[in-house]
Amino acid sequence: MAIMRFWLALLFVLLVGADAAAAATEADYAARRRVLVKMIEQDVRATRRYLGKTELDPRVMEAIAVTPRHEFVPPQQKRRAYLNRPLPIGHGQTISQPYIVALMTDLLGIDEDDVVLEVGTGSGYQAAILGVLVKRVYTIEIVEPLGRAAVARLARLGYDNVEARLGDGYYGWPEHAPFDAIVVTAAGSHIPPPLLAQLKPGGRMAIPVGGRFQTQQLLLVEKDAAGAVTTRQVIPVKFVPLTGGH
Repeated sequence: MAIMRFWLALLFVLLVGADAAAAATEADYAARRRVLVKMIEQDVRATRRYLGKTELDPRVMEAIAVTPRHEFVPPQQKRRAYLNRPLPIGHGQTISQPYIVALMTDLLGIDEDDVVLEVGTGSGYQAAILGVLVKRVYTIEIVEPLGRAAVARLARLGYDNVEARLGDGYYGWPEHAPFDAIVVTAAGSHIPPPLLAQLKPGGRMAIPVGGRFQTQQLLLVEKDAAGAVTTRQVIPVKFVPLTGGH
């Protein structure tokens, strides 16, 4: 396992170094995404005791493979865009580690006809991944500069099935509820009741819960056909805090 990770890391370094003297081409970025997919697959196998499985939905992995993460990071971070780690995007926020993005997306169990809510747009990367997989995505960002930049970025890249707005995601987006799935990309001390109310019976929510200086757990929240809610801890994580007036 360690040897495989070494060779994947070395391959990534060689791919990055190949364009050190010139701008990366789309083919370069596509090659880096393929390496990234292999890195995520290694991480899934390494964390199988938490996940209870050794691979994620192939549709999710294909979405990772086709989504241009370099378009969702600041210019100075583009050469690091396909590292399997979080990166700063300004205003004290980060773009999540690709492994975590893939895992949270997989946990939602989404289908192509689903309507999904995301709380915490950030740069728009998670919303873009979801946009490849589902009918409609609604995403909310509370940090105004990030939210405005994400709206422009998603439009420029052609994600016509993603609608973003500024606001406090704790309260969801009731005008478009109920949602087949909800993903929250910031950690709160509890599961927001408005989001539970907006989750459709039979739906799933992936949300990190815990304080900034405490152990956070990624939770899978499921609502059955009768409206009963169950939760399951999946894996320890570290997210920026969920902010707002709640």
